[in-house]
Amino acid sequence: MPVSLTPRKRRKRSTALVTGGIAAALCWSLLGSAGPAAGETEPKADAKPMEVLFEDQFDGAAGSAVDGSKWQLETGDNVHNQERQYYTGGTDNAALDGNGNLVITARKENPGNYQCWYGTCDYTSARLNTSGKFSAQYGKVEARIKVPRGQGMWPAFWMLGDRFSEIDWPYCGEIDIMENVGFEPSTVHGTLHGPGYSGGEGIGSSYTLPDGQQFADDFHTFAIDWAPDKIEWSVDGNVFQTRTPADLNGKEWVYNQGFFMILNLAVGGLWPGDPDDSTPLPQELVVDYVRVSGSE
Repeated sequence: MPVSLTPRKRRKRSTALVTGGIAAALCWSLLGSAGPAAGETEPKADAKPMEVLFEDQFDGAAGSAVDGSKWQLETGDNVHNQERQYYTGGTDNAALDGNGNLVITARKENPGNYQCWYGTCDYTSARLNTSGKFSAQYGKVEARIKVPRGQGMWPAFWMLGDRFSEIDWPYCGEIDIMENVGFEPSTVHGTLHGPGYSGGEGIGSSYTLPDGQQFADDFHTFAIDWAPDKIEWSVDGNVFQTRTPADLNGKEWVYNQGFFMILNLAVGGLWPGDPDDSTPLPQELVVDYVRVSGSE
């Protein structure tokens, strides 16, 4: 059942969201002597086989809800990032499409007379997490996603430490596997937020598609490979960032613990800015699968 949106922090460049999570991971095995396909990385010779610990391929009838044994929907607004949407429960803004995808839809509407921090809400959207249902500690966390497009869109695939309800953010830790803001259609960001390095001071990097390609044009696979004291980010198998405690200048590394996953599509906020007349609405965040692979 829907849960109330927990107050969240400000994310990267002064904006962010906090509460539940969604994440995924995939282990590719290459058979025979053939090399990796284009865009894939060569597996390490000493890599140990991993088992799938969590997987959702979002199979089901069009219009049906996500699997409640894996996900819960958050409801409410988010004053902390000054976002403009109200996250709804049910299937109005998050539903399966009948083709093996989850679709999170941002709309300019307010059928429930929802109230936001700035008054009557202008937009609705959805946010899902696996808190209390599944958490990961190490392994490969991966999702294949097609992001929306347009000024003010802010899709994210990220994780929060399981102790969020006890010690709050950023002490619980946050791992942003993928964030995109509409004014950067060719770029995604991966970031760590923890004690002493959060919000605009998060530790991260970005990945930009070549030749003017835009992430909204097609599906892409966003992943982290996570081990004790090490997290590696990739897009379509291309590693673009690796972080260890050495990157924190003596600040605390809070990522050797369990984290739950979050998927959401925010509208507006301090980082992306608000939608304008150029923003085509509704917009969709389409998720093909979420998978976590590792060792028990």
